[in-house]
Formats: sequence, C-alpha cells, structure tokens
Amino acid sequence: MLNFFKKKRTEKIIAPMTGEIVPIENVPDKVFSEKMLGDGVAIDPDEGVVVSPVDGEIVSIFPTNHAVGLKTKDGLEILIHIGLDTVELKGKGFKGYVEQNDKVKKGDLLVEFDIDYVKGEGKSPITPVVITNGDELKDIIKNSGKVEKGEDEIISLIYE
Repeated sequence: MLNFFKKKRTEKIIAPMTGEIVPIENVPDKVFSEKMLGDGVAIDPDEGVVVSPVDGEIVSIFPTNHAVGLKTKDGLEILIHIGLDTVELKGKGFKGYVEQNDKVKKGDLLVEFDIDYVKGEGKSPITPVVITNGDELKDIIKNSGKVEKGEDEIISLIYE
C-alpha cells in the first residue's frame, strides 16, 4: 500500500553530555562499533553529567545507573550507555535521578557519575548514544566535534 499522506520528517537528538563526538564505528567495544544494538554516535565526556537528549519517557534504567533507555512520544528508542564495561563497577560512582516510566524533557538530569573514578578503575568513559529501533529511518545524519550537553545536536533522524 502506498502512503501518499505520510510526511517526511526529521527528529533531532541533542547531546546528553558535554564532550567530543566519537564515530560509533570507532568505539572500542564490538557491541557498539558493529552496531549490534543500533546506529548512533558516542561521546568522550568532559564531565560526569548526563541529561536527556529528547522529550520522552524512561523505559529502562539499570540498577547500576550505567545505562538509560528512553522512548519519545513518536516511539523512537534511545540507549545511553555510560562508559564501556562500566556494569562491572556495580553502580559505584554512579547516581541516578530518574526511574522507569518517568517523563523527561530535553536537558533534564538523568545520571551523574564520577568520571575520575571510572577512569581510575580502568574503564573508558566513552558513552554510546544508540538508536535501538532505527529500522524505519531513511537516514541518520551524525554530527562531529565538540558538543555541549542539552544544547548541541548530535544526530538528525530522517523518516519517510
């Protein structure tokens, strides 16, 4: 069936943290670099503050507070995985500010973490931001460079 009435639209994802964008293919973890969970970007953070990149709902937050899943009203699902192998820290150095089913706005505080502790434990603070249900997307436009949390766009999603 042809969808003559379906409009082409875009959705913008803002930076959940301040830092430098890293191409997802360059993340030193195959689960992310090979896009097993979906496409996106990663951020090498300057500080341990994570904010919501979209208006939406918290669909999951790990008990260790190292990963947060969000869903927009249009059904887009985003995973923010704070650091690599940080689940092994068992929540130490992480403080969550949201719970499952909470409604959030762009820029709302989600998690704080001790970036120095993460690095001191031999873990990378590089944080993948992945679209986990991007099958219906026509294109994903990824930005690069330095970004400011809650302000700068990291990804534009094009639907058709």
